[in-house]
Amino acid sequence: MLGMILNESLRLYPPAVATIRRAKVDVQLGGCMIPRGTELLVPIVAVHHDIGLWGPDANEFNPTRFAQGALHATKHPMAFMPFGLGTRRCIGQNLAILQAKLAIAMILQRFSFDLSPSYQHAPTVLMLLYPQYGAPIIFRKL
Repeated sequence: MLGMILNESLRLYPPAVATIRRAKVDVQLGGCMIPRGTELLVPIVAVHHDIGLWGPDANEFNPTRFAQGALHATKHPMAFMPFGLGTRRCIGQNLAILQAKLAIAMILQRFSFDLSPSYQHAPTVLMLLYPQYGAPIIFRKL
């Protein structure tokens, strides 16, 4: 379940909002001819919120969409790419996921928490996706 929650969090709020790739050869993509050397911007946030790929609840937090694994969470197996895809995928992906799971487990063993009443949900982009007004959380020791 924790993996499903992390995957859904990474889908809604990926660490990188986009990636750029350069065509190494002339390639036909859909109905378009992409000449060698053309740079393509892949908008990860847009793909992760696409209703056509994720369904009508694409903008809602629904970890159960990952119940059958990331490959079956969407209508296209390559639509989930919080750490990129293929040979250029982030080398630290497995370590980042492991550290996140460990940190969450340690926090949940020691604290309960709530969002502060002053929290304003306002994700914004400045190179990376981040909470524009911070993410104040109230922790209570168990």
